Amino acid sequence: MASAMLNSTITGLNSTGSYYSVLEDVAKYNVQLNWAERLWAAWYLWMQNDVLATGILSFVMHEVVYFGRSLPWIIIDAIPFFNKYKIQNTKVPTWKEQWDCAALVLLSHCTVELPQIWLFHPIATYFGLDYGVPFPKWTTMAFQIVCFFIIEDAWHYWFHRGLHYGPLYKNIHKLHHTYSAPFGLAAEYASPIEAMLLGFGVVGTPVLWVSIVGDLHLLTMYTWIVLRLFQAIDAHSGYDFPWSLRKLMPFWAGADHHDLHHEKFIGNYSSSFRWWDWVLDTQAGEEANKKRRERKLAQIRAKKAQ
Repeated sequence: MASAMLNSTITGLNSTGSYYSVLEDVAKYNVQLNWAERLWAAWYLWMQNDVLATGILSFVMHEVVYFGRSLPWIIIDAIPFFNKYKIQNTKVPTWKEQWDCAALVLLSHCTVELPQIWLFHPIATYFGLDYGVPFPKWTTMAFQIVCFFIIEDAWHYWFHRGLHYGPLYKNIHKLHHTYSAPFGLAAEYASPIEAMLLGFGVVGTPVLWVSIVGDLHLLTMYTWIVLRLFQAIDAHSGYDFPWSLRKLMPFWAGADHHDLHHEKFIGNYSSSFRWWDWVLDTQAGEEANKKRRERKLAQIRAKKAQ
């Protein structure tokens, strides 16, 4: 059955017939809703199965966004003009590497992530997730998404750093490091265990939020996931442009931060921000190593002077 929340908001409707006939009824009897809210409400009313409606919407959204956002980077990799912006510009991925990566990622989406997507709706709604209309205010959504970025970044740092521990790296995380020069499609190129561990930070953070705060809408969840996918794919793109976001927000990780992690295989464990690596001294690269050596030498000299 369609959700009670939708039924209590949408009136004068017959949910039988085609999706477009339901949409016409929603628009006719609920003029207070905007066009996006009408499309949303009509989808759930037409499906008459909320778990199925959310599951299809979630899976299609994830695939369209992931491969759609990766496509520009595939095109850029094929255009020599952009090579000057490539961080490791001697390691442009081949078509075969791109294809093999896409095939494994799609297989993972259909076998590992799909069951989790079907379980999301009943679990999230149990904890209080709202998926009715009208939609929440954009200010509310923006505040919650900023919180999600901060919380997930902490989760990602510690679990990602843990996955670099010997046995865990060898048996779980090594697959993700197949490409020392990452590219967009490789953002979710990972073992099933890693996909679940790090993916829980993305999906589990909002669920934890609504279970504590009691206020979260599915649209906010979708917006957060879209932005996090953009961040992950762009961080793996291997390109650092003059207009990259990190130039405007120095605390933003960006492609240069994560590309160095893949090149050196250690350090720079954060996902979205740089502060965890900075505070805990896990920055990667020659400059960071030089500063660490200088600090150690200064400590040695200070001890000798005592």
